[in-house]
Amino acid sequence: MSFLAELSPTPFGRLLTAMVTPFDEMGNVDLALAGRLARHLVDEGSDGIVVCGTTGESPTLSWKEQHQLLDAVRQAVGSGVKVLAGTGSNSTAEAVEATAAAAAAGADGALVVVPYYNKPPQDGLEHHFRKVAEAAADLPLMLYNIPGRTGCALEPSTVAKLMECQNVVSFKAASGSTDEVTQLRSNCGSKLAVYSGDDALLLPMLSVGAVGVVSVASHIVGRRLKAMIDAYLSGQVALALGYHEQLQPLFKALFATTNPIPVKAALDLNGWPVGPPRSPLIPLNQTMRNSLSQILASLRHS
Repeated sequence: MSFLAELSPTPFGRLLTAMVTPFDEMGNVDLALAGRLARHLVDEGSDGIVVCGTTGESPTLSWKEQHQLLDAVRQAVGSGVKVLAGTGSNSTAEAVEATAAAAAAGADGALVVVPYYNKPPQDGLEHHFRKVAEAAADLPLMLYNIPGRTGCALEPSTVAKLMECQNVVSFKAASGSTDEVTQLRSNCGSKLAVYSGDDALLLPMLSVGAVGVVSVASHIVGRRLKAMIDAYLSGQVALALGYHEQLQPLFKALFATTNPIPVKAALDLNGWPVGPPRSPLIPLNQTMRNSLSQILASLRHS
């Protein structure tokens, strides 16, 4: 009997940035800055960009703004970089429409979150994602499980049924548990590419079969995250562990309150005027901002 595991494919690369949405002084989406930021993230190691996800404040963006963001980022990074669009909704009809529109606009994939608030049963979740998959049969999908925000979880056994849809190719695991990766591989096999949805769990998740991360911290330390992934994959486990431990203070600071409040403050401290988040989110308080500033300064000198 062989105990050699089969590794999963990497449909979108290994380091994806869940990009913030920049706003100007009037609170409008700053498309020019979004394009520059996306290009910077790619230069700093990101294989792909996710627009209009949780970090991109999708709940407070209009569909028109989301389409404009996708277009601006697509043009800024060119065809050699993967661009995924967040197209999820708690309404199946809206998610279907948004996913079809993303495909037509040239997205390389769609990040589709579990429907939030209405807490559908597993049969309802299966029906929802099948409809989304059918709406854009040639567009690769990344299912997004984040029960802390949505109020319900997509179970691995349900994901296994959805693997019948040829464009269900990946999964963003944001339940906070490495066991989620193991259960997904057990139920779905190696064809499903699982991405960590938590920077702090990237290294542990790689060790149990994840292929990469949809990252927030890559706004600040993209090169180090890429180096950590590369070190682990090349068998330099101690080096990877060193990066993991070095970056933990930043990981914790970026989630000390609701994302993307801290990462927008971090970008501002680093010279990127992306603006505060939209209400009902608020800017980072001064105490947390001071602490974050110290962490950023420490990283610059390490």
